[in-house]
Amino acid sequence: MPTNRSPKISGIFETHLTVRNLDRSIAFYRDRLGLTLARHYAERNVAFFWAGQKADGMLGLWETGTGPLHMGLHFAFRVDFDTVRRAPAWLRQQGIEPLDFYGTPTNEPSVIGWMPALSVYFKDPDGHSPEFISLLNDAANAEFGVNPLSQWKEQNQSR
Repeated sequence: MPTNRSPKISGIFETHLTVRNLDRSIAFYRDRLGLTLARHYAERNVAFFWAGQKADGMLGLWETGTGPLHMGLHFAFRVDFDTVRRAPAWLRQQGIEPLDFYGTPTNEPSVIGWMPALSVYFKDPDGHSPEFISLLNDAANAEFGVNPLSQWKEQNQSR
């Protein structure tokens, strides 16, 4: 590859999180979110999950212990529109509180106007902030900010 050109990056394949209790986190991502456990190395305190199909992406979980310092990280699962639309009810059925962009409990997804994208956040057992996100086919509207889907629909009907 020529050194004067940037590589063509097509997406993020893998992300890693540190967790305090690997077994608890495996149960959360496998049993509550439905990710497929790809590999668990008990001797290394690490587990890997497929996010979507094998070629789509991977989530790695690394147990770090019970120290008092902790960093909460964010990442987003790409899902379809209907999955995000139904996410608040489904998350509640799983015992997980759905959150809006601002971290407030919500009953409906938010729309991030500048993208635009439909979005729902939640917390994992270690305080990380996973998100379900789906890009919308609507025209972007940065002035909309980040507000509930019902408000986005209302605004788009009046256009």
